[in-house]
Amino acid sequence: MPSTKKNLDVLFEDNHLIIVNKKAGDISQGDKTGDKPLSEVVKEYIKDKYNKPGNVFLGVVHRLDRPTSGVIIFARTSKALERLNKKLRDKELSKTYWAVVKNRPPESKGTLIHFLKKDHQKNKSKAYHKEVKDSKRAVLHYEIRKELNNYFLLEINLETGRHHQIRTQLASLGCPIKGDLKYGFPRSNKDASIHLHARKINFIHPVSKEEITIVAPVPNDPIWNACE
Repeated sequence: MPSTKKNLDVLFEDNHLIIVNKKAGDISQGDKTGDKPLSEVVKEYIKDKYNKPGNVFLGVVHRLDRPTSGVIIFARTSKALERLNKKLRDKELSKTYWAVVKNRPPESKGTLIHFLKKDHQKNKSKAYHKEVKDSKRAVLHYEIRKELNNYFLLEINLETGRHHQIRTQLASLGCPIKGDLKYGFPRSNKDASIHLHARKINFIHPVSKEEITIVAPVPNDPIWNACE
């Protein structure tokens, strides 16, 4: 069920930033579906909470795929947005993800390097071991964090931020994410989510210069609950 301002899970908030725990099914910002995006829900929340007249400024710093849950940052000022965008470009904003997969990776931890090419018509990426035309280099580091009944919890740190990067690279390893039909998992989850969660984000605050580390609680379901 998409977020509303009443059930918005705010993890951090000040005059410059608001960080929320996105539910699977929310879209980060407006798209061709016309569904109400999370960015609009956050704007309404700010407008109501602070009694703001007129339009509320809100900058989308980064996005998460619709079926993915977890921590997402929005900027409340243009200065914060500009500085956070620079941090993203300069790789000064670290993101840790959790993914639940059916198959055990060949190594308990490792680095995956691929070249990803996006198919715009299918909204899907394909991984190659060598560079191909219009492909982008993708690097992630993974580690098995926990063995569950029938599944494995992987902790993933991204070095690059490509389209569907984690989903594509894990699938190419033979470890598609639970519920991710698009990338080869045999069954969908009942709520159309996939078991991919943006677990943690760490960065230096763009204005106060303090170190910020935010951990997003996992969704409430039996498999995620077994991961904590």
